[in-house]
Amino acid sequence: MISNSRPRRLVFVLNSPIALAYLQGQPQYFQGRGFDVTVLCPGRREGEWEVVLPEGISTIEIPMERKIAPWRDLISLWRLWRTMRALRPAVINVGTPKAALLGGFAAWLNRVPCRFYTLHGLRFETTKGLKRRLLIWAERLACQFAHRVLCVSHSVREKALACGLTTRERTVLLGSGSCNGVDASRFAPNPKLIQRAAALRRQLGIPERARVVLFVGRLTRDKGIPELVEAFTRLDEQFPDIRLLLAGCFESEDPLPVETRRQIAICPHVIFAGPVKDTPSLYAAADIVALPSHREGLPTVILEAHAAGKPVVGARATGTVDVISDGHTGLLFPVGDVVALANALARLITDKAFVRKLELAGQQQVQREFQQWTIWDALCREYLAVLRENELTPSFVPDDHNRRGLIVRSNE
Repeated sequence: MISNSRPRRLVFVLNSPIALAYLQGQPQYFQGRGFDVTVLCPGRREGEWEVVLPEGISTIEIPMERKIAPWRDLISLWRLWRTMRALRPAVINVGTPKAALLGGFAAWLNRVPCRFYTLHGLRFETTKGLKRRLLIWAERLACQFAHRVLCVSHSVREKALACGLTTRERTVLLGSGSCNGVDASRFAPNPKLIQRAAALRRQLGIPERARVVLFVGRLTRDKGIPELVEAFTRLDEQFPDIRLLLAGCFESEDPLPVETRRQIAICPHVIFAGPVKDTPSLYAAADIVALPSHREGLPTVILEAHAAGKPVVGARATGTVDVISDGHTGLLFPVGDVVALANALARLITDKAFVRKLELAGQQQVQREFQQWTIWDALCREYLAVLRENELTPSFVPDDHNRRGLIVRSNE
């Protein structure tokens, strides 16, 4: 039997400080429910998005490589094992592939009584050959270390099961999906936000009457940036007042083609803003949000765009199809189809009545299905259930203000 004297500590493990965005508000919630929260992740690399945790949340820097690096991975594993041995957490939640494998193994070695793997997406979807086989094997192993695999969307769960990553009984889906929901109030239009957006447009040299197509995220090949840039260059000839605003950072692991980088550099109507801290002002400054990604988990960008009341267009990829209902909450196009993407953007530029319909439906979906506190309540109940299964009954119980069956068990 596991001793009840174990500290009620909740540890999150991530392999990138960018992934802290997945936890916005969640550490404070669990602190308020009696947990002592600690985050383990590498330090911020130059040029990355800066996400700062609030005061009172402990962060321990654990270097981790994103690529396969056997010797450095062993060092990271040792540091994770040693840190967890000192912290002795009751609950651990690992996210992102490398952190899931190393952090999950370290937690298993330390016999952490409640181990969750948050499956944010399936990286192997856009790989081939030996690399794909290695990634699938690593995901299966990471799932084995966890008591529960928290799938962030229906499509991720079904694909994970189809690829044999885990069993149906071990998967969990919270409500309609997501691991954190979205704070819609941060993105809802208000006078101050509109002023910040206008200032951002002036800073970026965007004319007042220009229509802005916004992309937020990693500027990589598998995010569909080559197709987006090509589609935009076609539209640029038809609509001279449009601008493409790219907010994010380039990555060496999945670099853009040379021609795409050249087009971004030379096209006067393509604006590279870098990693902008004030993301609500980005959405407020935009007219359309595009996500041509080849794979997703459950795209927070789309939820934030919906909360901001912006029309969205996305590729018909895993994760994206869970939040965009074609013709109702946005437009979908086949993955990699430049012509279809250009046509979808053109429709959102010209059809104002249709755009208004999409905006309203998107806002209603976020408010109805992706409120943060409902996701957190459901996740807290899952933690408590696993702790009870492992005979570690905590002496604290979360507030009973939401009991509407938001946990969707995989065997339902």
